[in-house]
Amino acid sequence: MLAGMIASFAAQGIAPYDAAVGAVYLHGLAGDRCAMEKSQSAMLPTDLVAMLPELFLKIGR
Repeated sequence: MLAGMIASFAAQGIAPYDAAVGAVYLHGLAGDRCAMEKSQSAMLPTDLVAMLPELFLKIGR
């Protein structure tokens, strides 16, 4: 998932370093949110993906 996020950001024209930093931040934030809602042992990668639209809306403001 992280590699896909980095590639997606880079494909949108974000500099490689900034794409990596942003993706790592969002990946970690999504993981933290999912862990609070589902627990660390019950969350799946698809749960992280499902969390991204909400996070994008919150950071975009």
